[in-house]
Amino acid sequence: MEAVQKDRWYLLVLLFLTFIKAALLQREVEAVRLEEGMVLSCLCPWKGNLSMVSWTKKHENNPVAVFHPEFGKSFSHRYRDRVEFLRTAPLDGSISIKNVTHQDIGNYQCSVQTFPQGPWTTDIQVEDLDEPPSFNITDLALPEEAVTVAQLVEEENNNLTIRCIHPHNVTIINQVILERKLHEQLWTIIGVCKQVDGGLLSEDYSDRGRVDCADSLEVSLHLTGIAQEDGGFYRCTFNTDVGVRTYTIQLSVSPQGGFSLKLYMMYVYIGAGASAVLLLIIILILAMKRRKQSKRVEYRVKLHPSQRQKWRQWHRQ
Repeated sequence: MEAVQKDRWYLLVLLFLTFIKAALLQREVEAVRLEEGMVLSCLCPWKGNLSMVSWTKKHENNPVAVFHPEFGKSFSHRYRDRVEFLRTAPLDGSISIKNVTHQDIGNYQCSVQTFPQGPWTTDIQVEDLDEPPSFNITDLALPEEAVTVAQLVEEENNNLTIRCIHPHNVTIINQVILERKLHEQLWTIIGVCKQVDGGLLSEDYSDRGRVDCADSLEVSLHLTGIAQEDGGFYRCTFNTDVGVRTYTIQLSVSPQGGFSLKLYMMYVYIGAGASAVLLLIIILILAMKRRKQSKRVEYRVKLHPSQRQKWRQWHRQ
């Protein structure tokens, strides 16, 4: 009897130690240097069958990457064609990332779903030991003369290209940052174009459309089939030899076949033009009538008193 109780206590202690070990393993945060082809390790120490592997990044809504033994792989827009599952072991969910940018810095979590023991997770912090890009210029208080604002109105489901127009009186442009602000949200970087070591560096973070960067640091956002959710503010921030310049665009998306601000303004201009022409015609008619009355008065004054009486009688007839 005592041997059975000892075996039970031994089993409970063993299970408790296993739980503590798993909890400690899950709390470990591994630091990885930001570099091309960096590897984020996720090797489950347990034995069993793999159900699924998912990678998520803090403050992002969509998963970075998902692997399922039956249904295959799925990647978020920003990581498509950049992430590869290494699969060096049955329960290995490690990935490698290429074409890295400073937007890849942050905290990643890998979750390995296993059977029969359940989920196992690990956290990885991607850090950059080099100096990060100066994205904080978007929060600077800019002088009024450095800000340009434009308005765009486009119908829903149409295609649209938003271009960052270079500021005047600028000789050198070192960097252009394209941001988007939808409704009450904060400004979000969706594209960066800058000169690095004599070369051109282009970074596309947009989940809607495509950001292009030309050799002259001309940044453009191509939207296909625009929707109501694309409406809002778009801001181009130029880092130049004469300081920071911004170009802000307000995009309004009207329902297809519904109210169009362009059409409304055209009707307003046509109505205003027609009203002006009508007013001019009325003024001319009144002027001609008044002039005719003045001539009659002048003619009557010049008549002899005897002829003036005849003129009145003839005019009354």
